[in-house]
Amino acid sequence: MEYDELEKRLLSQKGAAKDFPFGEDVAVFKVVGKMFALVAWADEPTRITLKCDPEEVDFFRSTYAAIQPGYYMNKRHWNTISLDGTIPDDLLLEMIESSYDLVVRGLSRAERQRLLAD
Repeated sequence: MEYDELEKRLLSQKGAAKDFPFGEDVAVFKVVGKMFALVAWADEPTRITLKCDPEEVDFFRSTYAAIQPGYYMNKRHWNTISLDGTIPDDLLLEMIESSYDLVVRGLSRAERQRLLAD
C-alpha cells in the first residue's frame, strides 16, 4: 500500500488527526490526543507501528517476518510492520481498525461520548 492511500485510511477513522511530534519524516495519527498509528513514511520500506491486542502480537510476529515488536514502543502492545509487500492490504486495514478500536476503548467514557457525538 502506498503512503497516500495509507494516510487516507488512517485519517478516515472518526476523530483522527495527523501530527509530526518527532519530525517531518514520522507522521503520528491520533484520536482524542492518543496515538493509534505512527508511520515512518520516509523509510524504505515504509514502516507503520500499530497497537495490537497482547494476545495477538506473538501470532502476527511468528506468522509474518515483516511484523516485529514495536520500535521504541511497549513490545507487549505495539507492532511495527514493514510495508514491503508481504502483508496483505486487507490484513493491514484490519490491524489499523484494531489499533484504533483499542485506543478508543482506552479513552474515558466522557472522551468516547464526545468522539461519538461529533
